[in-house]
Amino acid sequence: MNVGVLTSSRADFGIYLPLLRRLRQTPNVTLKIFAFGTHLSPFYGQTVQEIERNGFEVTEKIETVLAHDTASAVTLSMAITMQQFAAMWPKQADSLDVVLALGDRYEMFAAVSSSAPFNIPIAHLHGGETTLGAIDNRFRHAITQFATLHFASTKTYADKIAQMLGHSDGVFHVGSLSLDNLQDMDLLSAEAFLERYGIDLRTPTILTTFHPETVRTEGNVYYAEQIVKALDALSATHQILLTMPNADTAGTVIRNAVSSLSARNSKVFAVESLGVLGYFSAMRHCAFLLGNTSSGIIEAASLGKYVVNVGDRQKGRAQSANILDCAFKAEAITATAERAIQNGAYTGGNLYQAPEGLASDLILKQLLRFAAH
Repeated sequence: MNVGVLTSSRADFGIYLPLLRRLRQTPNVTLKIFAFGTHLSPFYGQTVQEIERNGFEVTEKIETVLAHDTASAVTLSMAITMQQFAAMWPKQADSLDVVLALGDRYEMFAAVSSSAPFNIPIAHLHGGETTLGAIDNRFRHAITQFATLHFASTKTYADKIAQMLGHSDGVFHVGSLSLDNLQDMDLLSAEAFLERYGIDLRTPTILTTFHPETVRTEGNVYYAEQIVKALDALSATHQILLTMPNADTAGTVIRNAVSSLSARNSKVFAVESLGVLGYFSAMRHCAFLLGNTSSGIIEAASLGKYVVNVGDRQKGRAQSANILDCAFKAEAITATAERAIQNGAYTGGNLYQAPEGLASDLILKQLLRFAAH
């Protein structure tokens, strides 16, 4: 079985990783990894190196990212992605049994939609979900329409996909693949993290990631001001470990604001990317998570962490009981953070857990069955 993998960012590669390892260990499976998007950008940490450090060969490196984050630049990046894949697919299409596509990014949509004329079977992960504060919501549902196989993170999302398609053929509830990482990885101790990253997680730490809201982009200047005000206040009692935002419309507004904060506040550490191991290790040792990223919604519960989920970017996504929602106002953020501090460790369940065993095993089973037919 020849399996193609579309990966456009540090985020989707980290989620794919448990499945990639199982595919690599499976006899008669050939992996072809197509890296594009921010993976190839020095500005975003050139995270294609993370793929290679994990022992995977990158079949194609496809330059698609522009230096700007305006609406026009995002649209142009989508067009360039389609153009680049139009040149790449003819070289690979005939040798592929299935291509994995994860999530909802605009560049992922461009890569998937460009595959349609070549009749390449797409296996979509994390379809059916809702994020009302991001334009990604539209791209996710569009990718669903292009896909043949659908690996949903909850039963509710599997049912939603079937409703969107008008049938349930090829729709499977498998849980969230990223949670397999927590069983696959030996997470770093606080001492090992300090040696590798120079940040001491034995000090009470808030793990933070803020992305822009891309439905109402005009609000991001205000949101950036509120983030800085809140993090400044919280740094009186906690150090802040902050990972930078993705390549989104108006992302530079958030990026510049938190970079300036880190430059003047010695308790705020801004990093481009910790890698998969570093990020989950930081999550394990932090006091709680703060921001508007999907990792807080999906993974944090499994590591016993409360999450202060800010604004509308993740609005509509199913939540476990560890999520504390608040408005994009500094006072609301700091007040909700105080609740998270008082709550301590989260001891409840995670609704994104696989229905049985590991999500990667459930997905692999269906991929092999599909290729056999």
